[in-house]
Formats: sequence, C-alpha cells, structure tokens
Amino acid sequence: MKKDQNCILSPDSDGLLCGLFMSHYLNWNIIGFYDGKVLVIEDGYSCKDSVFLDIEIYRKDIRSVGHHMVLYNKKRKPFNWDNFKSAIQPNILRNYDTTSDFRLKYPLATIHLLIGILGSKFTITIPESAICPLLFTDGVFNVLFKYPENVLNWLGYLKADEEDNPLHEVFLNDKYSVYTLMKAMDDFFRSRDKISVRTGRISERGDRLKISHTDGSPFNIIKENTGNQNYKIDENAVKRISKFLILLSKQTKWNFKEENWSWKNYNFLKFSKSSFQGDEKNLTNANYDELMKKNPLSWAMTGRGNLEYTLEEPDKLI
Repeated sequence: MKKDQNCILSPDSDGLLCGLFMSHYLNWNIIGFYDGKVLVIEDGYSCKDSVFLDIEIYRKDIRSVGHHMVLYNKKRKPFNWDNFKSAIQPNILRNYDTTSDFRLKYPLATIHLLIGILGSKFTITIPESAICPLLFTDGVFNVLFKYPENVLNWLGYLKADEEDNPLHEVFLNDKYSVYTLMKAMDDFFRSRDKISVRTGRISERGDRLKISHTDGSPFNIIKENTGNQNYKIDENAVKRISKFLILLSKQTKWNFKEENWSWKNYNFLKFSKSSFQGDEKNLTNANYDELMKKNPLSWAMTGRGNLEYTLEEPDKLI
C-alpha cells in the first residue's frame, strides 16, 4: 500500500501489467527484471529495498507477490518455510498444496490479486477497454471455461462478486456477449502480434521482454562498460516493450510513466535454473525436501509431476 516503492518485475505480460498498475496508482519505480535465470537491477539499489512482482522469492527479508503453486505437502512443510513470511501468495494464504489441492490452485494472474488488494483501500477504476488485457495475461481467458468451478471459488475469495470491487467490472461485466468478447480478444491479439518480431530462429512476442536464452545466457542485455554493473536493455527491445506498455496504458487508462521505468545502468546477476524433469527426478516428498535443503531462490510446480527451480549460484542477490 506504500507509495514510491521500488519493484522488480517478471518480464511477461503479467509482470508488465503489475508494474504499470503500481506505477500509476502508487508511483512505484520499476528498477529491474527477473526471469528465474537472470536478474538485472539498477545500480545503487538492493533487492531488499524492492518488491518482486509476479514471482515469489524464498527469502525472509525479500518482499514479493506471486501466485504459483510452491508447497508440495502441507502435512510436512519444510523446516525453513517461514522464508516466505515476506511474500503475499494466495495459495499459501489458503494453505493449498500440490498433493491435495492442485486442482484448486489460484487460476488467475498476479495483477488480479493486486487489483483486489488495492481495491480494498483505494478507488480503482477498471474501464471496459481494460477487460481484454486483463483476461489475456497468463492465459486467464483459457482458464475461465476450462475450470469454471475453481475460478468461481477464487472470484468469491477475492470478493469480485461485490459491486464496489474493481474486479467486478472484469469478471461480472454484463455488456459483453461471448461473441463480442471473442472479437475484442482477437483485436487485442492482433495488436500484440504487430509488436512481435522474429530474427532468424528467435521469436520475441510483443507481450514479453526476453532477457535470457534457455541456457541462462543473457538476451537483450548489453554490457556497456567493464565490471558487473552498467548493463542495459537493448534499445530495440525497449522500444518494442514500450509499445506494448503504451497499448496496455491506452486500454487500462493506467498512465505509462516513462520516468518510472529503468532500462539501463544495471547490475547483472546470473543464477542456475533447472527442473525435476531435467534432473530426471520425480516430484516426491523426498526430492522436494532435498531441494528445500538447498535453499532455492524461487520455484514453481508447473504440473503435478514437475517443479522448476532456481538456485542462487553462481551469483548472489545484492
């Protein structure tokens, strides 16, 4: 709820929407990006002085907001589970785990959680034109009719059925027919596609900032000088993402405050990301416990049988 905070975003549509939203309503400053493999953060700032948006960080002194499934078995929580004490996490709030509750996991995006939280204290206006980007992000539009019972349960939890809740306009809007919404979503996809590019074998979707390759090497991150600091985002990538932010701003009516977004003078940190599938391990109590002993920086269970995780090596958070 505080104004003028610094934040680090996941570099996809959900993270970008979160940054745009918090910058508009609370004048937050976007000072970096994190995708699980690399982190860029503006020189002179610390992760401890920032809030990670759209990714939960497993450190007691790091504030974060995320929505992934992170607990495997609530009957045997890790000994250091209080590492999440500075994280706002809907599945943790409802004590949901993969073993018993995977079908009940949070089905929306981080931006919807933030809108619900801020909407309980501030007047948040959601114009009709914002519905498409808010249903697009994280594939929420795919989830609505695939898991209606779970979505309705979470909308009740977020109090979206109350008329003064800003989420009411998004999910209980009676002006859209199914056909009209399909047409509007298609228009949004076409606008996104105009921003997307393909260079050789590498494609970059217009709704996300690609900052690393699959192997964890940097992408769209350029070193300007010697030393660990003074990296920047490639100018073409900045222009492309700025176009997407302008598109989001136009539809949500949330101001894109360019002065609040940092694209250069970064420190660059590289981490180790892997998965149980890549390690040829099954998702079991024993293997989960073994990972927790390694004190991962972040992770997410992407299905009942797989877990993707990041270890704080070779670099450490600053």
